Amino acid sequence: MKLKAAIYCRLSKEDLDKECEEQESQSIINQTMMLLDYVEKNGFELYDIYKDDDYSGLYDDRPGFEKLIHDAEARKFDVVISKSQSRFTRNIEHLEKYLHHDFPLWGIRFISLVDNVDTAVKGNKKSRQINALINEWYCEDLSESIRASFKIKQQKGQFLGQSAPYGYVKSPEDHHLLIPDPYAAGIVKRIFHMYLSGIGKDKIGCILTEEGVLIPSEYKRRVLHLNYHNANEKYGESSRWSFQTINTILKNEVYIGHLVQNKCVKRSYKTKEKKAVPEEEWIRVENTHEPIIDEQTFRRVQERLTERHRETNIHLLNEGLFARRLFCGDCGKPMTPYYTKRKKNGERHKCYICSEYKRFGNRYCTSHNIREDTLKEIILKDLQQQAKVILSSESKGRIRAFKCISGSEDRAYKLNELNEELKKIGNYKAKAFENFADGLLNKSEYVKLKENYDDREKELQRKIQKCKGEQVEPEGKADFGSWLENFADNFDVKELTREMVLNLIDSIYIFEDHTVEVNYKFRIA
Repeated sequence: MKLKAAIYCRLSKEDLDKECEEQESQSIINQTMMLLDYVEKNGFELYDIYKDDDYSGLYDDRPGFEKLIHDAEARKFDVVISKSQSRFTRNIEHLEKYLHHDFPLWGIRFISLVDNVDTAVKGNKKSRQINALINEWYCEDLSESIRASFKIKQQKGQFLGQSAPYGYVKSPEDHHLLIPDPYAAGIVKRIFHMYLSGIGKDKIGCILTEEGVLIPSEYKRRVLHLNYHNANEKYGESSRWSFQTINTILKNEVYIGHLVQNKCVKRSYKTKEKKAVPEEEWIRVENTHEPIIDEQTFRRVQERLTERHRETNIHLLNEGLFARRLFCGDCGKPMTPYYTKRKKNGERHKCYICSEYKRFGNRYCTSHNIREDTLKEIILKDLQQQAKVILSSESKGRIRAFKCISGSEDRAYKLNELNEELKKIGNYKAKAFENFADGLLNKSEYVKLKENYDDREKELQRKIQKCKGEQVEPEGKADFGSWLENFADNFDVKELTREMVLNLIDSIYIFEDHTVEVNYKFRIA
């Protein structure tokens, strides 16, 4: 019986012989022909060919590689054949994981042709490890050389980004030079002028979205035909212009003809994770390309942004009663306060509405409007009921406190973020199906996307359930229980305070039918 063989090919550099993004490089084609010839001459039965064009061998998040490992674990073939060990991986940790642990466990043999690697031969394990170490050294040296070369080019004012900032394209004659893209440059000018006319960033985003203006990443893909993915779009993207996108454009000096680069660097040649570079180490070169915005306009915008930031900081110092505790029960976004118009008698009320509705209208959520005095009354009554339960004889000594989390680790915020991402995944799945139906994705691309989204959806649902049921024995549990009993024993207050909200309440959800769901930081066991 013939052994089933899987062929793996990889190349990490863009090739001059590629005429378009979709075309395979000549090197990949040559690797495939060499390996097919080996399979035929050695009596193997070809199972499948796995390819990664323009992917580094240092990382294992390569589409073809991931599918190969998935099929290997499922025992769909017996042998993996590659041109060289370095084509399979340049990372010694991955060598140990796959060639020396997982593959033997799954009954998979690995062969590479040019360096005579064969895991069926017991005696060449050390040579495989030495090869991997040399490959890592090569990558480390290459990384340092490239970094030094990049720094010199940045200091000369050459643009080194993968794609040009929105509003620009790379010059066909010199890919390190930015030139304005007439259409997108016009949108950038509109954004600056709208902001100076008093229109807020959220409103600017709404206007562009309602007009059907493509967001920058989508514009680069659909109009400029670039293989572009924003770092924040790991699982897809929204078609809305966001507050953050508008804010980034308004602050970017590239629009007045200056380049500011070297803002972040990789933590290590072995990881894609990046770290921020201190501002004093940024490389800033003026007048490197044609500006879209004049310096006076840009300066006025920066002054207004600074003033607005100062106002925001003052507002945060006077944090509201329900700040960081109040959320929309349907979309999970925070509720935002506003005041009703004054009546003839001068009376007006503080209310809360869904921030998603306020920013984008009823296309994305409904108002969930509720008056603060109504909400305070509901919370106070519920707290009074909780106090009675706490003081009842059968509940004494059985108070369990949830872990009290503060700042960015607030459990309610964590749950909100997970629900937000889950909602996005649903939108991405729907959009992927639309693209498949419209012929923008072929069947295999759609199936792969759907599988990825399904896996992520399951993972998020698991995390949400874990977060909802998270109950721990925090430090100072006894103190908290005593404090809680003392609070309940003296609960005769008529006014809800910020201290009470922070100490007792984990999150509050408001639903469209005015149902209020309160999650406390304690539970009567």
